[in-house]
Amino acid sequence: MVTLALAGLAAAQPVPLVQGEVMVLAAGSLRRALTEVAAAFERATPDQRVKLVFGASGLLLDRIRNGERADVFASANLEHPQALVTAGKARAMRPFARNALCALVAPGVAVQSETLVEKMLDARIKLGTSTPKADPSGDYAWAMFERIESNDPQKRAGAFAALSGKALQLTGGPNSPPPPADRNVYGELVAQGRADIFITYCTNASLALAEQPQLRVVAVPAAINVSASYGVAVTGDAPPAADAFADFLLGAAGQALLARQGFSPP
Repeated sequence: MVTLALAGLAAAQPVPLVQGEVMVLAAGSLRRALTEVAAAFERATPDQRVKLVFGASGLLLDRIRNGERADVFASANLEHPQALVTAGKARAMRPFARNALCALVAPGVAVQSETLVEKMLDARIKLGTSTPKADPSGDYAWAMFERIESNDPQKRAGAFAALSGKALQLTGGPNSPPPPADRNVYGELVAQGRADIFITYCTNASLALAEQPQLRVVAVPAAINVSASYGVAVTGDAPPAADAFADFLLGAAGQALLARQGFSPP
């Protein structure tokens, strides 16, 4: 059966690997989808087991570089698994999914897609993001802030500095508290009033809304949205079962399960 472990901190202890298990380190935004993929893989290959460890992709990359065991690395960007390939620690990187950014909004915050930028720039609004460099979700949010300014430099001069300066980096950092095991962290933070608007992946926002129906999800305008590309790599010393898992993820069954959770194909 699929086993799960939380991996929110760079200093987290490695999870022991049982013989016959494929160790998969994966972006936290893949938790629901990869749990389903791993269960389907185990049903298709009854002699194999999958251990899933989730966390911010940048922090997981550091842990792999520092010697933690990983047979498969599934990241919320392409750069991190490619870095392992470039360093000779993994075989070819393959894109396997895409995501986009959405705004998760607290009750009482009057905002629509067309007024999202103005509301985020409002000094009274608490703007939540993940942590850039440690977590690709934060990097994508920063790229969105850059697009807000570059798409209308006369009207939005200084927007990047204002948004990146006020953004509360509430998740994904080396000192961020680990996410709750049984709740969506983004929904919890917005419901608790830690953020009025949280910029996160649309898949995360949908899961948060299912748990916290009092919240709202507002679409980020296409002109400033950022497509998040996910990549997977198998490490150089991984067993053949790791290649089989990556192939399953990219195959019809794995892609159908990802689509069911809101991911787009690569």
